[in-house]
Amino acid sequence: MITRIGIIAGDIWNILDEKGEITLSEIYDYLEHPADHILMSIGWLAREGHIILERTEEDFKVSLRRNI
Repeated sequence: MITRIGIIAGDIWNILDEKGEITLSEIYDYLEHPADHILMSIGWLAREGHIILERTEEDFKVSLRRNI
């Protein structure tokens, strides 16, 4: 399971690197993985300080932290 979460985290990283800031809903649209796996991968990236999460009224904005 940890390997799968890492692979999905890499997929998320690549999307963010290409698209810039996007919403969590858009990440779900881009990836064909279960939502709980995507959330675990987002959590991993956030815990490691690789992404910035910003709450909006109805979603979350996600972007790469460039200064790590």
